[in-house]
Amino acid sequence: MNVPEKKQLDTKRANDRRRGPKALKHEEDIEVDPEEYTVRKRIPLKWPRRKVDVYVTRKTHFAAQMNRCQKLLDSGEREVFVHGLGAAVTRAIHLALQLKRKHEGSLEVDVTTSTVPLVDDLLPEEDHLQPRARERCNSAVHIRVFRPDIPSST
Repeated sequence: MNVPEKKQLDTKRANDRRRGPKALKHEEDIEVDPEEYTVRKRIPLKWPRRKVDVYVTRKTHFAAQMNRCQKLLDSGEREVFVHGLGAAVTRAIHLALQLKRKHEGSLEVDVTTSTVPLVDDLLPEEDHLQPRARERCNSAVHIRVFRPDIPSST
């Protein structure tokens, strides 16, 4: 191990000690044996809960998600926000592009990406082990599907 790597490791250990014994560890720090721990994934924190937000998952049928977006746009909403996390990112992109295609160019899309911190609970399968938590990051996409303002011709 060279000197810069050792210094980074020592700094990281010192930071972990300052945060206390219940500090969250990075995914690479905790090796999980499936025979010792069960991983329970927590839901992400602080997601907006507006009527125009559609959260795409891999479990919900694509047609149902498409219909929900369509109903929002047909009810007079000017914009819909499509959110996808992790494996649902490609599905969210596909949904937004299908909406744009279905409306024959009358809709526009604005895409932003982010990294969302997630926490997993590690529940012990054996009595002598302590419950732990693991922090990890996951990619997310947020797509604004909207009707552009039409300039008046006067």
